[in-house]
Amino acid sequence: MFVVIAGGGRTGSHLASVLHGQGYRVRLIEDRAGYLTRLHRELPTEVIFEGDPTDPAVLEAAGIREADALAACRPLDADNLVICYFARTIYGVGRIIGRINTPSNGWLYDQKFCVDVALSQPEILARMIEEEMVLGDMVTLLKLQRGEYSLVEERIQRGAPVIGQALKDLSLPEHCVVVAILRDGEVVVPRGQTVFEVDDEVLALTDRPGAEQLVRLFEAPEGASAN
Repeated sequence: MFVVIAGGGRTGSHLASVLHGQGYRVRLIEDRAGYLTRLHRELPTEVIFEGDPTDPAVLEAAGIREADALAACRPLDADNLVICYFARTIYGVGRIIGRINTPSNGWLYDQKFCVDVALSQPEILARMIEEEMVLGDMVTLLKLQRGEYSLVEERIQRGAPVIGQALKDLSLPEHCVVVAILRDGEVVVPRGQTVFEVDDEVLALTDRPGAEQLVRLFEAPEGASAN
């Protein structure tokens, strides 16, 4: 896979370093002299392309016509949106990621500007904090569909409402599926008649409302002993 990264700040340079280290073909485009000095200390010379990534001629010279994906990581949202738009409409790049610098500009990062995935560091941090507060001991193992769904894991606490109940009786939401139970070192494939026990480690594929319902089922009520 060939990935073009527009912008050599800390986000862009770290992304380039990680992808290059994993064996991907990477080209990072940067035109600011101070950044280039640092980049040449951190990355192989063949990864770095000097030029303004908002210039279509520079993008083309950097090889964007061959790119499978582009990540726009410039410090100005206007630059990132222009780069994303050029990458899709002129060069047909298949996957485009844009970094949101100012959260209030997040609404611009959609299909109008050809952005497939928009990333906002403050929003990501806020969601992580919110999940820690709302979902308690539940662990998110994997995010799917841009974060709409998650593979989660949680141990059933002593005193939890779900203990002694069969899976078929839980009335879980439509987008919440229990996929496995780890019990006494063994994997239990859940069936309708499967009854939940204390200390079961439950893996589920779910959306956010489903995860919140699982927390209510698997954790002991406030004030009850979880030991």
